[in-house]
Formats: sequence, structure tokens, C-alpha cells
Amino acid sequence: MMEVSRRVSTRAILLGNEAIARGIVEAGCLVASAYPGTPSSEILPAVAKFADEMGSPMSAEWSVNEKVAFEVAAAASFTGARACAVMKQVGLNVAADPFMSVAHFDLKGGFLLVVADDPGPHSSQTEQDSRYFAMFAKIPCFDPATAAEAKEMVFDAFDLSERFGIIAMLRPGVRVDHCRQDIELGEIRPTSGAVKFEKEPSRWVCLPASVKINHPKLNRKVEDIRTVFETEFSKYNYEIPAKRKPVLGIVASGVPFSVATDLLKEAGRDDVSVLKIGTPHPLPVNMVNDFIARHDRVLFLEETYPVMEMQLPDRTRILGRWNGTVPGAGELLPEVIAGILGRLLQDDSLAGKEHPLLKEALEELRIVPRKPMLCPGCPHRASFFSIRQALPNAVNPSDIGCYTLGVNQKAVDAVVDMGASVTMGSGFFLAHKAAGIDRPVVTTIGDSTFFHMGLPGLASAVYNRHAFVLAILDNSITAMTGGQANPAVGTKLRKGDEGRKVDIEGACRGCGVEYVKTIEAYDVALGKTAIKEAWEHAKSRGEPAVVIFRHPCMLLRPEQSSIPVKVDPEKCIGCKFCINFFNCPGLVFSAETGKAFIDERFCVSCGVCLSVCPHGAIVASSEEAE
Repeated sequence: MMEVSRRVSTRAILLGNEAIARGIVEAGCLVASAYPGTPSSEILPAVAKFADEMGSPMSAEWSVNEKVAFEVAAAASFTGARACAVMKQVGLNVAADPFMSVAHFDLKGGFLLVVADDPGPHSSQTEQDSRYFAMFAKIPCFDPATAAEAKEMVFDAFDLSERFGIIAMLRPGVRVDHCRQDIELGEIRPTSGAVKFEKEPSRWVCLPASVKINHPKLNRKVEDIRTVFETEFSKYNYEIPAKRKPVLGIVASGVPFSVATDLLKEAGRDDVSVLKIGTPHPLPVNMVNDFIARHDRVLFLEETYPVMEMQLPDRTRILGRWNGTVPGAGELLPEVIAGILGRLLQDDSLAGKEHPLLKEALEELRIVPRKPMLCPGCPHRASFFSIRQALPNAVNPSDIGCYTLGVNQKAVDAVVDMGASVTMGSGFFLAHKAAGIDRPVVTTIGDSTFFHMGLPGLASAVYNRHAFVLAILDNSITAMTGGQANPAVGTKLRKGDEGRKVDIEGACRGCGVEYVKTIEAYDVALGKTAIKEAWEHAKSRGEPAVVIFRHPCMLLRPEQSSIPVKVDPEKCIGCKFCINFFNCPGLVFSAETGKAFIDERFCVSCGVCLSVCPHGAIVASSEEAE
């Protein structure tokens, strides 16, 4: 039994992800692992912070990818320790292999899987619903509607996991992850059982013969958990009855429940009953069917797929995604739900109109929407420009991360998922080779993503002699998800923990790559030369070549010389080359003058754009000259 920290309960305003993290520490978790991905990224750093503050002996570590994070946590649970793995919804795709296997195991310690979903999506390549994964693997899933509920569900998920020896999923959506709420802070709760791994191959080895025994056991667990959700979880599954004869029933889960109840209250509608479901899988079917039987029409509100609807064989009275009442894609924003309710209830006050104060504020602030782009001074911008100028006819697959925004520089042609830039490089090479086409292929990937999933593809390319250039854009941080460490950085989260930096050059050579060259990303001329040389090596030797563009992320505020620049209006011909192919927020085109100019609000004086203009219109400028 772990020692309990003595702290007086208090309250604090926490981010939803911080509330989840607090619950993980208070629940007595001993091993927490994760890979960053919005909207889940803040959870593990908050776990480390609270663990330091509360004196927990637990570990909190970034893993190289989600599969590794899941397997680390799973093995810890085999010993009897409470363990947790954290990721976003597409990260569960990466961890799907061990996830499906471990779901069949009879676990010893509580295993909490936190998967943050991104309906919309806001920062993901899909808006897939992780509750489907829970249904696919036949494990229980908790779907919180608020940050406070998410924290409370952490304790119940751990308890349920240990009670049934099963993975328990907590699936917060982006609005729960990033909301802020007044949260009760408690102490670390005592946990039962010693940490001891017992050798039981029949329990811990996923042999085909074991599945024949474990799969029926898993099916029984699911039905037993369904009964528990029906009878013991009224704090998450409950009805808010209408005060008058109901004209509509609503079954809602997660954030859509909070939105719907707020809208109904604001509109003064007391003729609508609402059934809240906080445990969408396995669905408490008897409770839901009883609710449906008492209403002529029942609207289902859930994000993002019809997970609850799919568990009901009779949908005669159901209005939802299956019949188009609820949109089949996209986040159920308040205006979307308001529109649905307004149509069903024939209530104009629920029409989902834009609030006049919001419109007025936007007009007053003169906010002009524009596409996402790389930060001013981002080294990736210079790297992309070098690559594009060196081999303009090249095919340029890229990867998930900040560098995906290279599409704005016309330097990214295809993106699929983490690590796919490397394997797509192989695919493009093989297709061109079979067709007798000699066309360069230059792929781009970041330092964190390279370790996440780039290494297997690179080893395969070396083994099969695929000729392409892999450009690793090393900004010494996992930037897009908030600045987390990775193996190329080497730092760790807990105070006193020491990591070890993994050398990217050494990793490439360890895969068998002979041509590995590291250059300063800001040096555009050197970048052009390096890419050309790398392609000539790859083409002549029939093997991949690697160029590492290295410069720290601007968010790290590296010390560097300041090189103020200006646009010479006499030399600028208004071709927009700098706008279209360099795409820096500090470079703006004036429709009034037909010239480019420097927007001082965004320019960080990195000086890289001095190499950009084909007419030499961007020149160095001293402060005095300005």
C-alpha cells in the first residue's frame, strides 16, 4: 500500500485536462505514460506537477509513441499497480494492436486509458469517435460532460477496472479537456494490493488458444458491467424529467448533454425530458429503452458517431444520426444543437442565431480570419523554401505536425499520418521506378515524429534500397502540441528525473543510412546545396539520403542575432512570390499599393527572407533607417 500524502482539501480553477490529471494522482496511479496530441497534451505534464506537489512516488513519462505508452502502462497493470496511458483519438489508432489484445486479459491493477477526442475536428486528421473503439474492444467507456465529472470518473474507472480486471476508458471531448471549472482537490487515496508480478503464462500470453477462453469471459464481463451501469451509476446515468407532459425526450452523452440542458433552461422549456448517459458503452439498455417507451419522440445527442444509437436494435422512435436529424459529421456546437431543437420543437427562440454582442465585438476588433501558418521565424519555413527551390519538380510528402503547414508554401503534396512521409517516399519511388520515370522525391518529417514512427519506414527503405531524400526538420521540441520533450531533447517531466538524449544522426546511421548531413535551417543557400547533393547520392547509390535541418523553435526564444528587414518599393514588382512561397506572417501584400511590406507586429527579424525575393526587394535595414 502506498503512503498517503496529508493535504487539506481545497478548491482550484483547473483546466479540464488538469482536473483529469489531478484525479489520476489522487487515485493512486503509479505509472502514467503518454504521447502528446491536442486535445490531450496538458494531462501528463499536470500529472507530473501534481505528483511533485503531493509527494507521489509515481512515474510520469513521455513515450516515443502511443503504442509504447499503452504497452508500458499495460505491463505495469500486470503487476498490480494502477496505471494510466494518455493519448488523443488518432493516437489510439497507433496503440490499437496492444489495445485489442490486452482487452482480453484479466488485469491485476487498475488500467485507465484516457483518450481525448476532437469533434470538429480542430487539430486532427479525423474526428473519429473513440467510444467506437471501446465497443470494438469490448471495454467500458466513461463520457464526461464537465471537468468535475471527468475527475470523478477517474476514480470510478480505476475501481471498475480492478473489479472486473479490464481496461477502462475515459473519453473526454475537446470541450471538456479545455474548459475551466472549480474543482475539489483531495488527497492521494490509499490503494489495495502489493505490486508483484506473478508468472502466469495463461493469463499474460496472448496465444490463440487463450482467446477461446478469454473472449467468452470478456463477453460476460461486458454484460456484468452493463448491469452495474444500470444499477450503481446513477450519478452519471439519470433522468431530468419534464415538469409538464413531455413533447420530446432527449438522450444525451458528454458535452451535448451540458449544451442541451443549458439551451432548454435558457428557452424556458420545461416540457422536454432529458436522460443523461455518462457510460455510453456498454449502454444501460434497459434504462434507455424504458425512457424511449415513455416518449413519442426521442432525440439522441452524442459526439461524434451514433454509438448509443447503434446499441439499440429498435430505432423506430429515435431521431438521431441514423435518420439525418442530427448531422453525420462535425462538432455539435451550441448553435447546431439549438437549430435541431428549434426545428423539432418549432421554437424560434432556439433557432441558433448569432448573438448580436458577438457580432459587434468581432466588427470592433476588426478580426480578419486567415489560414493557419507557421510562426514568424519558424525554421521549418526556411527549410521548406530551400527544398522547394532546390528541386522544384520533386514530389514532397510530409507528416503530422507544424510542418504540415508547409502546404501554404506549396512544399507539401501529401500527408496521411505519423511517419507516413517516409513510407510514402518509398511508395512514390517505387511507382516512378516501375513506370520508368526519373523524378526526385523529398519527404519531410519532424524530430519528434521521426522517433514516433519514422524509424521503421527508414529501416525498410534502406533494406529495400528506395532512393529518396528524407529531410528531418529538427526544431528541438514537440512544437505543435505545446512544447513537450522527445527523445531528441532528452528532458523528463518529474523533478529529479534525468533522461538521455537520443542522437538523430546516430539513429539514421543505425538504420543503415550512409548519407547523413546536418545543416543550419536558416541558411537557405546551404539548404539548397544539401538537398541537391542528397538527391544525387540517393539516385546514384539507389538508397535513401538524410538531410537534417536544425534550428530551435522560435517559441523557445533562442538567442540569435537580430536582422531587421524592409521591402524596397522601387524593387518590388508585386509578384507575390514571397507571399506564395515563403508565407511568413511578417510579409504582407498591400492591394492598395500593389507591393509587399513588412508587418512589424509579426516580424521577429530572423533575416531569412533576405534570401527569398527573386528581385532583391527584401533588404536589410537598420533601426535608424526605419
